[in-house]
Amino acid sequence: MNAPLPLHALQPSPINAADADPAESAEWREAFVALAAAQGPARARYLLDELARLAREQRIGWKPELATPYVNTVGVNEQPVFPGDLAMEERLASLMRWNALAMVVRANQAESGGSAELGGHIASYASAADLFETGFNHFFHAREGLGEGQHRGDLVFFQPHSAPGVYARAFLEGRLAEKDLGFYRQELGAAGQDAQGLSSYPHPYLMPDFWQFPTGSMGIGPISSIYHARFMRYLTHRRLLDCAGRKVWGVFGDGEMDEPESMSALTLAAREGLDNLVWVVNCNLQRLDGPVRGNGRIIDELEKLFAGAGWNVIKLVWGSDWDGLFARDLTGALSQAFAHTVDGQMQTFAAKDGRFNRDNFFGQNEELARLAQGMTDEQIDRLKRGGHDLVKIHAAYAAAANHTGQPTVILAHTKKGYGMGSAGQGKMTTHSQKKFDEADLLEFRNRFNLPLSDEQARQLAFYKPADDSPEMQYLHARRAALGGYLPRRDTAADVIAVPVLPSYASFALAASGKEMSTTMALVRMLGGLLKDAALGPRIVPIVADEARTFGMANLFKQVGIYSSVGQKYAPEDIGSVLSYREALDGQILEEGISEAGALASWTAAATSYSVHGLAMLPFYIYYSMFGFQRVGDQIWAAADQRARGFLLGATSGRTTLGGEGLQRQDGSSHLVAATIPNCKAYDPAFACELAVIVDQGVREMMVEQQDVFYYVTLMNENYAQPDLRPGSEADILRGCYLFDSYARRSDIGQRPKKLEKITLMGSGAILTEVIKAAQQLAGQGIEATVYSVTSWSELARDGAACQRRALAGEPPTDAFIAEQLKTSDGPIVAATDYVRAVPESIRAFLPPGRGYLTLGTDGFGRSDTRAALRGFFGVDAASIVKAALHQLAQA
Repeated sequence: MNAPLPLHALQPSPINAADADPAESAEWREAFVALAAAQGPARARYLLDELARLAREQRIGWKPELATPYVNTVGVNEQPVFPGDLAMEERLASLMRWNALAMVVRANQAESGGSAELGGHIASYASAADLFETGFNHFFHAREGLGEGQHRGDLVFFQPHSAPGVYARAFLEGRLAEKDLGFYRQELGAAGQDAQGLSSYPHPYLMPDFWQFPTGSMGIGPISSIYHARFMRYLTHRRLLDCAGRKVWGVFGDGEMDEPESMSALTLAAREGLDNLVWVVNCNLQRLDGPVRGNGRIIDELEKLFAGAGWNVIKLVWGSDWDGLFARDLTGALSQAFAHTVDGQMQTFAAKDGRFNRDNFFGQNEELARLAQGMTDEQIDRLKRGGHDLVKIHAAYAAAANHTGQPTVILAHTKKGYGMGSAGQGKMTTHSQKKFDEADLLEFRNRFNLPLSDEQARQLAFYKPADDSPEMQYLHARRAALGGYLPRRDTAADVIAVPVLPSYASFALAASGKEMSTTMALVRMLGGLLKDAALGPRIVPIVADEARTFGMANLFKQVGIYSSVGQKYAPEDIGSVLSYREALDGQILEEGISEAGALASWTAAATSYSVHGLAMLPFYIYYSMFGFQRVGDQIWAAADQRARGFLLGATSGRTTLGGEGLQRQDGSSHLVAATIPNCKAYDPAFACELAVIVDQGVREMMVEQQDVFYYVTLMNENYAQPDLRPGSEADILRGCYLFDSYARRSDIGQRPKKLEKITLMGSGAILTEVIKAAQQLAGQGIEATVYSVTSWSELARDGAACQRRALAGEPPTDAFIAEQLKTSDGPIVAATDYVRAVPESIRAFLPPGRGYLTLGTDGFGRSDTRAALRGFFGVDAASIVKAALHQLAQA
C-alpha cells in the first residue's frame, strides 16, 4: 500500500506563475494525488510521460524541471535497517576526527622558535568523515586475492584534502604507527627516524603500498574514475577478467565539479550504462576561499547537470533529526524555505549557533517558528545535514549500490569543518585552518565526547583504544568482512612472455632503403604484436580520433573497435577491406575527440597490473602537440600511479606536420617529458631504432615489470629507411649511436693532415637533414661524423647521474655522450625539430673544448611545406651546413 502524499502536495507551487483558474488547478492536483495513492508511482510516471509527449506534440514549449525539492531522495519509509552498531561507528569516527586534527596541527606547531608551516587540511575531512566511514564499514570492498571466486576489490578515489582522515583510520587499524603520524608531510625527515613519512595527498609513487589512485590535482580523479569503470567493462566483455560485482567509488568535492575534466565524460558514463560507478559529491558548499555558489545552490545545479547527462541522482540532504520536522510540516514551509535559501546563507547558518538559526531560519514565518517550538537552542544547533548522519548515508549508499543501468551520483549535504565550532565550522577561512588554541581543542574534545583529559587534548595526544577493546574489535571485524584494509596498492601480476623482435619487426631491422614513415612502421609492428598468442590479448590500442590518419584502419578488421553494445548498423564502407568495425570484444579504444578521455583510458590500462592484478599494455597514439602540452597534468598523475605503457606522439616536431600551423605543431613535448622521472622519452628517426626501443619497452614493462612508461615520437614523413647498424642496440637505448661518417671519396685513404672535421648530431625528423648536410660538407672536403640521438633526455639523465656520483665522492666517470663523441673530432652541431632547450640539455656533459652549437624550432609554428618550414626555422640541410662552417671558422 502506498503512503499518502503530504497535504502540502495539494498546494500550488510558490515558484509557479499566477494561476488563472485555481479551482480547476486544484482538481487536477487532487486527481493526480489520488491516482498516485491508488495505483502507485509506476502508473503516475506513465501518465506524466504521456502528458509530456502530448505537450511536445502540441508545441506547448514546456519541459519538466530537472531539479527536485531540497529533500532526501530516499524517503524514511524506504530506508533499509542500519546493519551496524551505530553508537560504535560514531565513536570510531570521532576518534579518527581527533587523530586527523592532531596530526595536522602538530605538523604546523612552532618548532625551535620558528614555524614548520607544512600545511595540511582539517576542514575537508571534518565534512567528509562520515561519508568515508560508512563506505569503510559497509561498502568499500578490498581485494581478497587473485584466485577463482575471490573478490578483486572495489576502486576507491578519495577526496585528496581528506588524506589525514585516511591516515588516522590506518593508524587505528595498525597499518601506520604513531611515529608515522608524527611525520605527516615530512617524508624526508622520516627516513632518518625509522618512520614512514606521510605524503600530503594520495600519491602512489611516494607510498606505493598504500595509495592506489592519485587525486591531488582537481578534476583528474573524477574523469579517471569514469574511465576505470569503463575499462572494467572492457576487460569483462573481452573475457580477460570478470569484473562483475566490483564498484568504482569516488568521493569528490562540490568545488571540484567546476573543473572541466570532472564534467567532460559524464555522458560517456551514462551512455555506457556504468552502474558499477558511484560518485559521492561532498557538498559542503565551500571552495577554498568561500561559497561554491554563494548566490545560487550547488546541489540543485549539480542535480540538473547529472540528471541531464543521464545519471541516477540521489540527494542526501538532511539527517534523521529532520524527519520529525518534515513529518509535522503540513504546509510545506520547510521545503519552501529551503527553496529560497542560497548557499551563501546556508553557509552562514552552518557557522552560527542554535540561537542564531532559531531567529534567522525558523523565525522567517509562523509555520517555521511552530516547527521549532519545544526544541532547545542546542538541539537546533545539532540538527545534522544528511552527510553527517550514518543512517542516512547508508541508505543512500545502499540505493546507489543496488541501482542498475546508470551511474549514480550522491549529492551529500555537509558542513565544511563540521564539529570545529568557533575555530572553523562553516567559516570562510576554514579551508586553511590548521592551528587550534587550547579552548578550541577542548571544545572539539567535548563536541565529540572524546576520552581525553584536558592535558592530553592540549598536548594533541593521539588516541588509540586497546587492541582488545570493543571499538578495535569492531573496526577490524568490519574490514575483515569486506576483504581487508583500504586503501592498499597491490602489484602482483603474472609475467607475460613477449615475442622476439624479428618476429614482428624484421621489415624495420632490414629495411634495405624502403621508404616509409615511422608512424606506419609502428602500426605495422603493433599489428604483429597483436597476433602474438601470449602478448596480443593484453595489448590495448588507443586513439582519440583519426585512426585512419595514423594508418590504423587495417586494425579495425583485425581486432575491432570496442563497443559495449556491439555494432547495430551496417557501416557505409562495409564492403571495404578497411571497413569500420565495432564489436563487444573489440580491442581498440577509440575515444572520439577527447585527448583527456583517451589519456584516462590509457591510464586505466597502464595501471591494470596493480588495480586488477592483470598486466595490460596500452599504446596510445595521438598528435604529439595534444599530449604533454594539453593533458600533461593527467600524464603526471599517471606517472604518480606508476603507469606502464606507450605514449606515441605522432606527427611530431614543428616541421613534420607541414600545413597545420601554430597550434598543432609540437616543439616542446620532449622538454616536458624529460621532467617526469619514470618517463623514458625517445625521438627515433628510423624504423630500426623504433623497433629496438619498442622491444625494450615491452620487455621492461611486461617481463621485468618495471614501473616506467615510454614516450616515443613518430613522423608521418616517408623517407628511405636504413638497416639496423650491427651492435648499435645498446647505444640506441642509452640515447645516441654513431650513424656514419662522410668524407669526399678522393680523400679516403689519403687524407691530408689538416683535413677539417665536424661532428653533427640529430634526432627524429631532422636527422635526414643532418645526413644531407654531412654529405654536402663532405663534398666541400670536410669530414662529417653523424650521430643519431634517439633520446636527449636519457643522455641528460646519464650525465646528471655522473655528476651526482662525483659530488658524492665516488670515482669520476665520463658521461655516456662524452664517451660516444670520443670517436669523432671537431666542433659539434646539434639539430632537432624541437626548441633548442632540448639539445641544450646535454651541453654540460660534452667533451670540453669542442664547441657546441644547437639548432631548433623556437617560436610559433607556421603553415607551409616541410622544406619551407625547415628553412624558416634554420634546421634544414643548408642551415646545418652554414652552422657547421661557422663553427669550423670559430675553431
